[in-house]
Amino acid sequence: MDGYEVLWGARPAPRRGPKPALSLERIARTGIELADAEGLAAVSMQRVAAELGFTKMSLYRYVPGKAELVALMADLAMGAPPELDGGWRERLDAWTRALLPRFTQHPWVLEATTGPRLPGPNELAWTEAAIAALDGTGLRGSERMDAVVVLVGHVRGIAQQAAATPDGNPDQQLSSKLAELLREHGDRFPALTNALTDTEGQDQALDFGLARILDGLATLITDRSA
Repeated sequence: MDGYEVLWGARPAPRRGPKPALSLERIARTGIELADAEGLAAVSMQRVAAELGFTKMSLYRYVPGKAELVALMADLAMGAPPELDGGWRERLDAWTRALLPRFTQHPWVLEATTGPRLPGPNELAWTEAAIAALDGTGLRGSERMDAVVVLVGHVRGIAQQAAATPDGNPDQQLSSKLAELLREHGDRFPALTNALTDTEGQDQALDFGLARILDGLATLITDRSA
């Protein structure tokens, strides 16, 4: 069984008689619990097997190794995308806001979904939902794909900041540290000092960035329709 079969293979239909002791979903959910509690480094075939009360060799009947297990965990943690209503802007706004908690609730998914790899059905369903939201806008396929990449990048950046400051608001913590520095060195950075004294609208990086991305798409869509 390879990575494709683990992520995309048909699940066997339920049969009469005793249920199998293990399943891909049970194995993956155990891995998710470990990663949520202790980080991705804590996940190994040996550790997951021990948590389940089985030998490591038992797991290899279901998943060939850690890489495939982590891929399955990430796809299961992502879950299915939400149903989207409204115009393209309302749909992408809702899509982006729904995506962020998938990363903040499972910070290790950021690491698990980096670089060239085989995506799972849930991850592709998220991409499909965002691409479909832009149907009929006049944007080319490559532009719709790029729009999704930009939105995902914005969400991942916010989620990475949140993961680095699990005990508080990352924007507030950064502002606090900068304020300490600028009390002593503010004369060297007058523009930054002035910006930090204007507290209206602070700590709204997700909203601000999302609105600007959607504004840019709206301009492009309008230009295409002119």
